[in-house]
Amino acid sequence: MHFSDLGLCDALQAAVAERGYDTPSPIQAQAIPAVLSGRDVMAAAQTGTGKTAGFTLPLLERLRTGSPARNNQVRALVLTPTRELAAQVAESVATYGKNLPLTSTVVFGGVKINPQMQRLRGGCDVLVATPGRLLDLYQQNAVKFDHLEVLILDEADRMLDMGFIHDIRKILAKLPPKRQNLMFSATFSSEIRALAKGLVNDPVEVDISPRNTTTELVTQWIAPVDKKRKPALLTHLIQENGWFQVLVFSRTKHGANKLAKQLEANGIEAAAIHGNKSQNARTRALADFKSGKVRALVATDIAARGLDIEQLPQVVNVDLPNVPEDYVHRIGRTGRAGATGQAISLVSADEFQQLKDIERLTQQQLERKIVAGFEPSEPLPTGRAPLPPKSKRPKKPKPASAGRNRNGQPSGNGQRAQQGSKGNQSGNGGNSSHGAKPAGNGQRRRRPPGNRPANGNKA
Repeated sequence: MHFSDLGLCDALQAAVAERGYDTPSPIQAQAIPAVLSGRDVMAAAQTGTGKTAGFTLPLLERLRTGSPARNNQVRALVLTPTRELAAQVAESVATYGKNLPLTSTVVFGGVKINPQMQRLRGGCDVLVATPGRLLDLYQQNAVKFDHLEVLILDEADRMLDMGFIHDIRKILAKLPPKRQNLMFSATFSSEIRALAKGLVNDPVEVDISPRNTTTELVTQWIAPVDKKRKPALLTHLIQENGWFQVLVFSRTKHGANKLAKQLEANGIEAAAIHGNKSQNARTRALADFKSGKVRALVATDIAARGLDIEQLPQVVNVDLPNVPEDYVHRIGRTGRAGATGQAISLVSADEFQQLKDIERLTQQQLERKIVAGFEPSEPLPTGRAPLPPKSKRPKKPKPASAGRNRNGQPSGNGQRAQQGSKGNQSGNGGNSSHGAKPAGNGQRRRRPPGNRPANGNKA
């Protein structure tokens, strides 16, 4: 099959040919006809398989024959979870649509909003956006959806995850009900798939690979090591193997900053990229990494979404992700478009549960290689990870009988209870005339908050 067999116009075929592509990837071969049919689509494909072009090309084909957008209107909306992914998708739209009379723009946070408002003033055929900035623009009447024809959620598993679902629902409420919905992602968990099906209407499902698997083009292995020696091992691997371009994943922003400084101190040019960095800093770090000025780019999971680096040879997980699906996304940065790559995970004993979750998800056992000089003091267990212990529900304390504490002893020194039996008790069970707590007639009563001892000890 060739792109000429997919129903794309000559202008799009020429743009594809300029990129050096002749044969569509499996996801493109299945998704493009489905999108052109006008039906809703849910497509799952591993990162690096060409899924962005899988929706960009048919989207442009659909829009090229319609009336252009005017007066802040948008005809197609592409939502992405991160700025980097938004920029990548916008670049794809511009590249493939350069021979068509269509307009496109991208909006995201971290930069001034006024230039974005000005670009939207005359309307836009394709708008690529992150949810937060899109809502800001809508609230300022800078964008309108009355004539929206197509909605696309890219990286849908992340977009519909708990961190994005509220913004997504707000946006969906503002869109016209009659539209085509496309959802593209690297993976779909069962929960996310069920949620997604509630947002699309009788979708065509395209799944070109077993769910949550990793590409065979990526060689994966783990290096057991003590947690405190991970930075030293990473430095050793980069220098010993002569790596000049390695993407490093850290679980936290603070960890990414710290690791980048440690690598710099050891003579390895490094930069960190995460959500706390300004958009200009993130763009500069990525450009330096692509050009070779920076050898190691240390990133968090969210910041790395959408990073498109051709023929990236190495990915290193300094920390394993808490969510096993993120492992698939991480190593999908290498081994793209038919190229080979390797993914190395530096794993300490306390990460054994995360490791087993990843191996269970990907249905494979990762090869272990101990690096000489970095033997762990606490060996990494082998076999299945133990199940987490069941949380025990605290037992409700039995109410103590009046006049007695929880140990069954008379309250106080025995005299207060004696006084209570002699004192005049109010008819509603109140305190005695002496202010002491009555022993009562054996009925159970709760102690009023005001009678608790000031030092917090039990009476």
